[in-house]
Amino acid sequence: MEENGQVEGRNAVLELLESGKDINKIFIVSGEKHGSITKIIAKAKENKVVIVETNRKKLDEMSTSHNHQGVIAITPPFEYADVEDMLALAKERKEEPFILVLDGIEDVHNLGSIIRTAETAGVHGIIIPKRRAAAVNATVAKTSAGAVEYVKIARVNNINETIKNLKGEGLWICGTDMETDTAYYNQDYNMPLAVVIGSEGTGMSRLTKENCDFIVKIPMKGKINSLNASVSAGIIIYEVLKNRKVLQK
Repeated sequence: MEENGQVEGRNAVLELLESGKDINKIFIVSGEKHGSITKIIAKAKENKVVIVETNRKKLDEMSTSHNHQGVIAITPPFEYADVEDMLALAKERKEEPFILVLDGIEDVHNLGSIIRTAETAGVHGIIIPKRRAAAVNATVAKTSAGAVEYVKIARVNNINETIKNLKGEGLWICGTDMETDTAYYNQDYNMPLAVVIGSEGTGMSRLTKENCDFIVKIPMKGKINSLNASVSAGIIIYEVLKNRKVLQK
């Protein structure tokens, strides 16, 4: 993002403060001095972040999520990571790489939810395309409950070139699509892995599908034959963890 970003909502701003990342200033609605707002003010003072009290109308005008809960943090532009950073993180943790590739997720709420799930599961990074896809903004940050501050997210020009590069680094590419016989729970994921989640409407592009090493599906029993992209991602993410036997009781 070229412009300064902003993070909205109490939990998201608190997570931002806890992460220690740069914040230009925090706008708080006048008169709010209780609950989590008190924590935000205390942490902001501790981090020497400028606090600006203003009226609710001003915050409503500033808000892009329309659910600011009386607090908006203005931040420097979101710092996207490099794919190499994700591979380095896996090596540092002594883990097989586990990366998500989002092939055209356009809904910012879906993107935020996927980031949140990925963070809880210890995914090493998320790759999104620069064109025809949601980017990280205030709504994504809020929906992720602040997880954008902890997950490495790369924004690339060409998803399929990136997939080829991942293969060159030894990763296997797992696609998700209904046109396969392999159910997600019958696949082995104990390998360096990138999982591709397709767009909400059309799924993976034809070229992306061709670049996958294998494809899995989530079987459906109801009359609706598709799941929300963030729900699909969550199911697959935790199946990978289960398969790798890294879940703890």
